[in-house]
Amino acid sequence: MVQPAVRPLWERPVSYAAVGATQAADLMVYPPAGFRPFERRARIGHGDIRWEHASSAVLSWAIQRRSGFRVEQTETPVEVTEHSYVPVSFDAGGVPIAGPAAAESRPAVGPDGSRHLAPGDTALLGIPFWPFHLAAPVRVVYTIDEPRRRGFAYGTIAGHPESGEESFVVYRTDDGSVWLEIRAFSRPSHPLWWAIYPVLRASQWFYTRRYFRALSGPIQ
Repeated sequence: MVQPAVRPLWERPVSYAAVGATQAADLMVYPPAGFRPFERRARIGHGDIRWEHASSAVLSWAIQRRSGFRVEQTETPVEVTEHSYVPVSFDAGGVPIAGPAAAESRPAVGPDGSRHLAPGDTALLGIPFWPFHLAAPVRVVYTIDEPRRRGFAYGTIAGHPESGEESFVVYRTDDGSVWLEIRAFSRPSHPLWWAIYPVLRASQWFYTRRYFRALSGPIQ
């Protein structure tokens, strides 16, 4: 029997329906049906240098790499990323700003040399799960590039241990404090993963702490 060809990762759809729901203000009260919501935020520093460092790191997979993940970004055709939906950003006065113009104000690459993410980017994450690395394919579903908020969210692709979405957003407040906010909704993607659901939840807590340490540590 002829086996069907394996589709490239960039062609595979995300494995859940509520794309973009991590942006919902009421996520913790009304998550997508059947999913468990998650939200954590913490101050990671203060001042312009911390802001530029952290916001650039979060937009270039650096937060994942510094937390122990392997990140293998796939080559996605330009026509796919160029026609992905890019949310409208607003300045402090509520005036819409164009994405490309906003991007010109910051470097095109992060502190680890990775280019900044764009909706449609796809990657294979290797999550340390002793003694192995679990393969976790994900796709960037939206990015945020505003004067005081920057970040992105990825959605899971079939093959990921969980199904759902997770966002990483760095923002700064009027007093110059810099914060990281992580929001997610998820559930195990297969009966095998449901069988070890407590382990998955403990793993999420473990890596969330690593994310915050990754952006609050020394600036190199």
